Amino acid sequence: MTGLPGTDVEIVPVEDGTTPPASVADVEFYVPSFFPTVASGEVMRLMKRLRVVQTLTAGVDRLQPYVPDGAVLCNARGAHDAATAEWTVAAMLGALREFPLFAREQAASRWTYQPTDQLAEKTVLIVGYGSIGAAVERRLAGFEVSVLRVARGPRAGVAGLAELPALLPAADVVVLLVPFTPETKGMVDAGFLSRMKDGALLVNAARGAVVDTAALCAEVAAGRLRAALDVTDPEPLPPSHELWTLPGVFITPHVAASTPVSQQRVVRLAREQAEAYLRGDQLRNVITGTY
Repeated sequence: MTGLPGTDVEIVPVEDGTTPPASVADVEFYVPSFFPTVASGEVMRLMKRLRVVQTLTAGVDRLQPYVPDGAVLCNARGAHDAATAEWTVAAMLGALREFPLFAREQAASRWTYQPTDQLAEKTVLIVGYGSIGAAVERRLAGFEVSVLRVARGPRAGVAGLAELPALLPAADVVVLLVPFTPETKGMVDAGFLSRMKDGALLVNAARGAVVDTAALCAEVAAGRLRAALDVTDPEPLPPSHELWTLPGVFITPHVAASTPVSQQRVVRLAREQAEAYLRGDQLRNVITGTY
């Protein structure tokens, strides 16, 4: 964010076990790293003039507990919609059309013919229907699917969380896009999974801890459900974890929003927010409560 009039922009690596420079005491507008660590949050205690924390992600759960009184927290809502929606649709298609299987067979130089499932005529349930959910639905247009929508509160065309248990048995694909909050922690538990229909696909582009990993492993190991995961609990996933080898599980290492377009959009958003702060204008994407 070079070129902001009347300001100093400092890029400081904040890592666990390191001592930040004394200049952090003067920080008013703070942009943590894309994957913030504990140190990224704890350093806010040293920022005596802090007024704005602008995250580079839509999720703010890793930083929200550290934001001091007198500072506002803003997320990057909208910046990652395209990338995350692309990953979500790609994960659906890849899992249903058995791309992981065929990739393994290609690596072994084996021509293994077999029919696959398809996305056409499926019912897709989007849990956490916000801007990313709407972007997923736009990209599903033309795939001949039916879309069900669930958000925290009901509105026209979107069911509330209270209606989710009744909708789960109808869904062939369940997409998780909810923010990580006390309400959503572990919401995809054994009861949730048991309501999903046999053979259904769970797609998680939210946070790993939204899902009870042990319960998911049990359902997948039994062959009843499949999963496409960009996030896991724990994360990173240890090499010895059974999720790596369970049949019917496709895993990517939290890369849904890691694209050049996302990077460009989030940098532009951060700059626009900094300029708005300098002018005294209203900020966008201000987080209140548990969001």
